[in-house]
Amino acid sequence: MDLENFIKQISRLVTVVSGGALLILVYVVIIAVNPAAFNAHEVQNTAWRPRDASTDLKDTKSDRLIKYGYQLVTETSQYMGPMSKNPLVKFAGNNLSCQNCHLKAGTVQGSASFVGVTNRFPQFRGRENKMGTIEERVNGCMERSMNGIAMPVESKQMEAIVAYMEWLSEGVPEAQELAFKGFVKVELPAEKADLIKGKATYELECKVCHGPNGQGIRPDPNEKYVYPPLWGDDTYNHGAGMHRVLTAAQFIKANMPFEVATWDNPKLTDEQAYHVAAYINSFQRPQKANPEKDFPDKTLKPVSTPYGPWEDRFSAEQHKYGPFQPIMDFYQKEFGIKKTK
Repeated sequence: MDLENFIKQISRLVTVVSGGALLILVYVVIIAVNPAAFNAHEVQNTAWRPRDASTDLKDTKSDRLIKYGYQLVTETSQYMGPMSKNPLVKFAGNNLSCQNCHLKAGTVQGSASFVGVTNRFPQFRGRENKMGTIEERVNGCMERSMNGIAMPVESKQMEAIVAYMEWLSEGVPEAQELAFKGFVKVELPAEKADLIKGKATYELECKVCHGPNGQGIRPDPNEKYVYPPLWGDDTYNHGAGMHRVLTAAQFIKANMPFEVATWDNPKLTDEQAYHVAAYINSFQRPQKANPEKDFPDKTLKPVSTPYGPWEDRFSAEQHKYGPFQPIMDFYQKEFGIKKTK
């Protein structure tokens, strides 16, 4: 090897070693400043999820209030319903829990989740025909789905429930907030809901949990329901949103059978959800007082609201069981209002 070639190889070696040393130095500096920077596997596999009150809260004053709100949502009857030992806080009139509809304490997509909900209030509410607060929305559920009475806005129970909802709504990515909003879409069948078809689906998919007579499963009368009743005296009243066939169909499609269906992988077809929602809502249930006061502007009333008065001449039967498209077409033509439920 001549001297010239030897010098070239030594130069290349020095360059490689120097470059490697520089890379190592850069790596060490970055790790010192930001240890997570090179943990690419962890970053890529840390998917966003809703907060979980059973694991994500600390023993601070604010977190204890949030935890109490979580308990009110998951064990409503025991804390502020018929099973409460304090008669002054028996706001719920039935033995349901809030999470019977707002599944897993309001953290499940397609079940009117609480995730991001407080970020959307105040908002216009057609049922009251005014801007409404989150507290008023909570009390709407108390008076309808829980068949009870309104909580005082300044009560500890209201403060705790709202604190829990606000905690679930903090720091939610915009895309996730939209994904967790409301219910899934159901393609509207053109026919009147068929109670015979609904019964067949109920017998096949629902009876095992909710019972042959819709009574739910509650082995111990001193405990909450394992699976809630769907009709009868101990369930939501006829003023609840779930008593509207279209709303119930959306909820059922995304969530039932429980722990089998999901919002993005439903088990029931749109038609099955539609018919079984009508079947469930065909039975006797508590009646809300003064339902005629709902929706002062009757043109804003959902077409599947099963109680009058309405701003149209369609029958009560059609408003309850459909077909709904002709009613929607009427409001579009007469009032320029596009209705989806």
